[in-house]
Amino acid sequence: MSNTNKISVITLGCSKNTVDSERLMNQIRLNNFNLIDNPNNANTIIINTCGFIEAAKEESINTILNVVALKKEGKIQKVIVAGCLSERYKSDLEKEIPEVDAFFGSENYEGIINSLGGKLKYELLGERFLTTPSHTAYLKISEGCDHPCSFCSIPIMRGKHRSVPMENLIREAEFLAGNNVKEIILIAQDTTDYGKDIYGRKTLSTLLNKLSEIEGIKWIRLMYAYPSQFPDDLIDTIAGNPKICKYVDIPLQHISDNVLKSMRRGVTGQRTRELLFKLRNKIPDITLRTTFITGYPNETGKEFEELCEFVREIRFDRIGVFTFSMEENTSSFILGDPVSEKIKRRRKDILMEIQKEISTERNKDFIGKQLKVLIERIEGKFFVARSFRDAPEVDGEVLIPFNGYDVEGGNFYDVEITGANEYDLFAKLINN
Repeated sequence: MSNTNKISVITLGCSKNTVDSERLMNQIRLNNFNLIDNPNNANTIIINTCGFIEAAKEESINTILNVVALKKEGKIQKVIVAGCLSERYKSDLEKEIPEVDAFFGSENYEGIINSLGGKLKYELLGERFLTTPSHTAYLKISEGCDHPCSFCSIPIMRGKHRSVPMENLIREAEFLAGNNVKEIILIAQDTTDYGKDIYGRKTLSTLLNKLSEIEGIKWIRLMYAYPSQFPDDLIDTIAGNPKICKYVDIPLQHISDNVLKSMRRGVTGQRTRELLFKLRNKIPDITLRTTFITGYPNETGKEFEELCEFVREIRFDRIGVFTFSMEENTSSFILGDPVSEKIKRRRKDILMEIQKEISTERNKDFIGKQLKVLIERIEGKFFVARSFRDAPEVDGEVLIPFNGYDVEGGNFYDVEITGANEYDLFAKLINN
């Protein structure tokens, strides 16, 4: 292949898209094309889009238009659009933005590589060009989703749940470990459903234990664990396996039975509480992260206050809050969008203010305690690190003043926590 084709990949959206782009970028390199980090220096730009909610769609559209403008100015030659937005709105996009050379859906690596004049290396699809820090990588264990959540467009874009065979994931994780990755973060639309379609039962615990046997892997972190049928054996595995971070991300979305029923979440407020109490009982030091939606069509002031009281009651370590986005072709679309954007945002702000106080108190509980941290980078006068409590990009960090420490990025160190605020911890190294 000619190496005059300089290709840059722009990734938008979630960590699942990050993995897709990393696989694509590795295939680009395997075909001896020039992979360019800066889009301004490329002649072909591939945009891996997100189409999950309105804000993400707007970002994707604006990015496409900006890149198309570069093409019109003669600064680049080719624009390729891929990912969720393209999967969902391909025909509309082709009509509205004809300057794009080609549109491809999610994970269509072969189509993209063929359009560049290359050939897909099927046997190397598990290998990736990492865009995360070299010591941390995502491991996407399944694609698609079988849950009927009323507000969610993922099944429309990504299809039904499809687990990646365990042997493929082990091979991919071994590749990552061989490239000095020490932390792997399991992701999917629902990680707890892993294995049911291939093995006839949920086998996430088995996968976790096998991954923990890989030499070089020190931390395994679990994200996107759906709450309605959380496996009991998974709780025992997290509690008993020292390589698995005592950390679970469980997107709950709400606690009101009326709202949960309309959302089609398959769980009640009482069952949600029982799961959280069980997790905390069996894993006393567990970090719980969740996300909520404010302004869902049938969320009244009473239901929102119930959600606020729930957050105060459970005292999550981390929460994220999204305002409801009305998505066409989802079952909630017929409900309309009766809650104003002003009220949605105000409810989001109230919830985050409640959590801010809780997060500050929970962080201060660690002052004087020792933690193992993974050094991420240098920023200002601090080494920036993460503990088992901190997923990259979405959670807080541990800040360590220089103080003459001899510290290497990507390595683990023991620290003593000396201070805290609502987001971050401050620490000093022990025995260094």
